Amino acid sequence: MKALDTNVIVRFLINDDKAQGRRARRLLQDAEDAGERLAITTPVVLETIWVLSAVYEFTRDESLRALELLLQMPVLEIEDYDSMQQLVRLGRSTRADLSDLLIGLSGRAHGCDSTVTFEKGPGDTGLFEWL
Repeated sequence: MKALDTNVIVRFLINDDKAQGRRARRLLQDAEDAGERLAITTPVVLETIWVLSAVYEFTRDESLRALELLLQMPVLEIEDYDSMQQLVRLGRSTRADLSDLLIGLSGRAHGCDSTVTFEKGPGDTGLFEWL
């Protein structure tokens, strides 16, 4: 199995560089045709969320739809898939920063009761404990 870097995911989603976009789509299609899966790690999801919002000025909803698209692709094996599904759900039901939600969900997936933080914003999610 091969893992994908953020830039491959972004080229696939945005297609701002047509040649790289075609190569990213071809990689995904070839893997699917061969019955292979490609991995997306949690840090790549985190960075993708940042790139979509900071560089491409995606709205929160657009970022969540992009993540949802990736979750629906059988060729992709997304690390901590359940947490990513929860991220989409919580992202739609709270105003907490998506990156903060992912940090809290990752802690929860690793058996932590909460993530200790100085930020007050994500506190209403039940994932964080204010220090």
